[in-house]
Amino acid sequence: MNRGQLIVVSGPSGVGKGTVLQQYLAGRQNVAYSVSATTRAPRPGEEDGVHYFFLSKEQFEQTAQSGGMLEYACYNGNYYGTPKAAVERERQQGNDVILEIEVQGALQVKKSCPDALLIFIAPPRTSRRSTTVLPLREESWRRRSSTTISSSMIPLNRRWRTLTVSSGQTAFKPII
Repeated sequence: MNRGQLIVVSGPSGVGKGTVLQQYLAGRQNVAYSVSATTRAPRPGEEDGVHYFFLSKEQFEQTAQSGGMLEYACYNGNYYGTPKAAVERERQQGNDVILEIEVQGALQVKKSCPDALLIFIAPPRTSRRSTTVLPLREESWRRRSSTTISSSMIPLNRRWRTLTVSSGQTAFKPII
């Protein structure tokens, strides 16, 4: 049996990653959507193991320290990450696994799984010289890049180029 492909989909919040993946997953066999883990409290209607794996801070930190997370980050005081065991189990069964995660996490995954396919979904451009600007807090930027910035508003194309070209090449192959 062939090992499944690890597919990582990333892009800015609100760009439509969920919509694209919902259409892609509809009616497909041998494709699993990865459930992330978090330390935040469940919201009304969320189920453990369906929407997230809800872990205590101690459980999450222990799992991460023992190498049990493909990627993880702390956001607004809560951890979010991808449990490695569930992803590996699906891939060993020949299923492709889809992760919908932040750019920072996608780059972590690529380091530990060089065979992962990274797909970036970009916001629509209104013209060839797009002036799309997205807010980005400086502390978020510093976590993602060694480059310092003087403004909290960065043109999307300049920010994207800086994020992906740090090693001299683009980590995300298809940019949709």
